[in-house]
Amino acid sequence: MTRKKVKLAYITNDSARKATFKKRKKGLMKKVSELSTLCGIDACAILYSPYDSQPEVWPSPLGVQRVLAHFKKMPEMEQSKKMVNQESFLRQRIAKGNEQLKKQRKDNREKEITQVMYQSLTGKGLQNLNIVDLNDLGWMIDQNLKDIHKRIESLNKEAQSQAAAAAAAAAGQLIKTGGKVQEEKPAFDSMDAIQRQQWFVDLVNPNEQMGFAGDDMMLPFGDNNHNALWPNGFFP
Repeated sequence: MTRKKVKLAYITNDSARKATFKKRKKGLMKKVSELSTLCGIDACAILYSPYDSQPEVWPSPLGVQRVLAHFKKMPEMEQSKKMVNQESFLRQRIAKGNEQLKKQRKDNREKEITQVMYQSLTGKGLQNLNIVDLNDLGWMIDQNLKDIHKRIESLNKEAQSQAAAAAAAAAGQLIKTGGKVQEEKPAFDSMDAIQRQQWFVDLVNPNEQMGFAGDDMMLPFGDNNHNALWPNGFFP
């Protein structure tokens, strides 16, 4: 079961106010003691109340005097640097709350305009938007375009770096092989590896494998009309 949030306001009921004071005074003293023990710091607490004739102190009167003496030795600017009272504390809380509210409103507005942008991409009209909405929508589109351009530039740089690395690797391999580069021949679609090998043998030894019979001679990759089908890379 979650604890009910307490409203920070003056308790008008006398008995309820006294009971709250006793309960929270005990908790405050406990917290100061824990803070001093866990963090190894000098701390003290002095509480005045209309319910006690003497102020209640922690850890002891001598301990309080020691901490106050150390505090008074500090320069005045250092003494008041982080000093707060109830008014200044509430002002700080209000300022912090306003900043959080401003940030939340900005986040909500961005989500709203983003939703409008996505809806416009699906064909929904913009007739219901005022000038403020249209300006915010234009700003949101510009931001997304900037992100897209940045991503494209990043991908282009990665591609260039990869190409440079591949070129450097190829240059290193060329140096290792003594500068000899073996040109890759394009494969013929109409012949498998064995047929290409046999054809080269026939070409080197034409008298053994092929007879010259004038117009009846068959040309590789051609027809009887001597219409050659050589790839353009070899015979334009």
